[in-house]
Amino acid sequence: MKNIVLFGPPGAGKGTQAILIKEKYNLVHISTGDVFRFNIKNKTALGLLAKSYIDNGDLVPDQVTIDMLKAEVEKDTDANGFIFDGFPRTESQADALDIFLKEKGTGINGMIALEVAENILVERLLKRGEISGRSDDQDETKIRNRFNEYNTKTAVLKDYYSKQNKYYGINGVGSISSITEAICEVFDKL
Repeated sequence: MKNIVLFGPPGAGKGTQAILIKEKYNLVHISTGDVFRFNIKNKTALGLLAKSYIDNGDLVPDQVTIDMLKAEVEKDTDANGFIFDGFPRTESQADALDIFLKEKGTGINGMIALEVAENILVERLLKRGEISGRSDDQDETKIRNRFNEYNTKTAVLKDYYSKQNKYYGINGVGSISSITEAICEVFDKL
């Protein structure tokens, strides 16, 4: 079983790459955003709890997020491995994930980070906003605020996984296939 954290700022291409890597290696892709939306839409106990925080404009506490992710992993006990996309976002979430996976007799093999310059990301997100209609991708101020959140809160995970010799930076600029190929080179060595 190989488990990876697919990492990078908004617009880096995580979703696109996760689909390709999932198919190539027959992995389970767990996107935190998808898990939240599913649980909220289906009014699960965790979804209702998460919605109560979101509706108040608060961040969903780590434990609620962790419990949702654990439930997703439990659904696929025979998986070849997992791609965690959008999780962990904090060091405490990374610690909780490590503990949970260790209890399952496995762990994170590596964090593969798509590295892209901010000016390129802004262009990508504004273009995506035009196509998708996503309001958070149509306002440059909101986009730059997301980068600030990423840089101040989430980027610390680079150090977390680097200390474990599990951090792998990939150039996230180029053709989709060349980026996939670079990710696969790392994945095959894990």
